[in-house]
Amino acid sequence: MSIQVKPFFHQASATISYIIYDDVNKVAAVIDTAYDFDIHTGQINTQFVDEQIAFIREHNLALLWILETHAHADHLTGAAYLQKQLGGKIGIGEGIKWVQSVFKQKFNIPDHELLADGQVFDVLLQDANTFMLGDYAFTVMATPGHTNDSVTYLIENHAFVGDTLFLPDVGSARCDFPGGSTVELFNSVNKIHQLPDNTILWMCHDYPATNRPINFSTTVKMSKQHNIHLATNQSLEKFIQLRTDRDKHLSAPKLLYPAIQINIRAGQLPKPHVNGQIYINLPLNIKE
Repeated sequence: MSIQVKPFFHQASATISYIIYDDVNKVAAVIDTAYDFDIHTGQINTQFVDEQIAFIREHNLALLWILETHAHADHLTGAAYLQKQLGGKIGIGEGIKWVQSVFKQKFNIPDHELLADGQVFDVLLQDANTFMLGDYAFTVMATPGHTNDSVTYLIENHAFVGDTLFLPDVGSARCDFPGGSTVELFNSVNKIHQLPDNTILWMCHDYPATNRPINFSTTVKMSKQHNIHLATNQSLEKFIQLRTDRDKHLSAPKLLYPAIQINIRAGQLPKPHVNGQIYINLPLNIKE
């Protein structure tokens, strides 16, 4: 039996998280899990992660890996909660150290709260690293551009691309976050497009512009032929212009500030203040 993939759609953030499992050896990995978070009340709950936990328990799986494709800006990761419930190692691209250093300064996070050394994660992954899930090997492909720490996870004929690439009718991810680069994104997508044509590309988001249903995947062949931003015949110069023009008009993600502060901590919450309350920081931009 081949590796199994179970998608979970997080409606509030349009995030698609995956359980990948070897049903023979009864082991699993989770990619890009999410907390439920209400920005208006500050309330965090675990309904979405609990659905994934229920699936893992129902199938009698041991959770070995909790993987992040990057430090997301649009949802709060449930990685730490998932690990507390089921174990497993939390992994992310080694570029997270750079991301931590930038946002540690941005949010004035003291050293006793977080060091920008990546050590809140169990494993920092580099390009071409491999690790096992039962009888199957994951291979890490560094795919920066959207963010400095973005990686794609390859296993069998599956590629979990994070925000590096969207479905053909949606296009590509923004490159205007710190560490983002249109040139790097262009090169990263070309790396993905060099995979075999039948490779299944699993998305981290879907934002359909039409009435089509939410979809989770495409193939390398379909992406190369039909991606509206990065089909095979697209030049670097035209992509840079297209992406730069689009990014100028994009609003900041609704959950940017809380998401980044939690996600660079691998899903751990900030330490409580002396009154027992946990806070996130909101830097003010004062226009005079």
